[in-house]
Amino acid sequence: MTEVAAFAELAERLADAARPITLAHFRAGVAYDVKADTSPVTVADREAETVMRQMIGAAFPAHGILGEEHGAEHLDASYVWVLDPIDGTKSFVTGKPLFGTLIALLRDGRPIIGVIDMPALNERWVGVEGRPTLFGGRQVRVRACDDLGHAWLYATSPQMFGASDAVAFERLRSSCYAAVWGADLYAYGLLASGRVDLVCEGSLQPYDYCALVPVIEGAGGIITDWQGAPLGLASDGRALAAGDAMLHAVARNVLAGA
Repeated sequence: MTEVAAFAELAERLADAARPITLAHFRAGVAYDVKADTSPVTVADREAETVMRQMIGAAFPAHGILGEEHGAEHLDASYVWVLDPIDGTKSFVTGKPLFGTLIALLRDGRPIIGVIDMPALNERWVGVEGRPTLFGGRQVRVRACDDLGHAWLYATSPQMFGASDAVAFERLRSSCYAAVWGADLYAYGLLASGRVDLVCEGSLQPYDYCALVPVIEGAGGIITDWQGAPLGLASDGRALAAGDAMLHAVARNVLAGA
């Protein structure tokens, strides 16, 4: 087994380990706390991340970890895992099945492995640098769409855009055929599977977007910040994903007001 294959195998084992923890609390009346940024967090978030961190430490103790709930360690390492045990915690708390686990591995700051796991739906996308993205073990591919007027656009919430970003996003939204809200991480999986044309979001953290990069790129798509720069730990929290490179370029120009 190659080194990357071993990392990818661990990434899926991490998702396997997180699933029963989150599902045990889903629709079970789990209590939640409100964090400093006003987002909710539950015992399921914390327990799932704890288990994943323990598994990483046992398998690759020299690797760094950045997790939403338990912080950062060894971020100067060549390999850094980025974990979001429950992306879409608001959906999770309210019984909506569009929550999931995001797992990424970065090599020298570049995401090379990404997992989007949807426990309540029993669905999973796996992206590994240099390989086709798999959904349920089968290769998936983005779809062509070079016309904003025909594009389906997804975003989690209009509240994720600050004042100036909201104006820019509205330019993009009004140029597209339709906008759909509320999918969180699931929207990016749908894009990788050729169901969605664009995802545009703001106010994200590295654990929200790092895992998406290998999944979308491995399906033939493109994901960057709003200026077209690669996403990494130091990105500004704005992401633009597209299945069609030409559509991505057009969307970037609209966001910039060009």
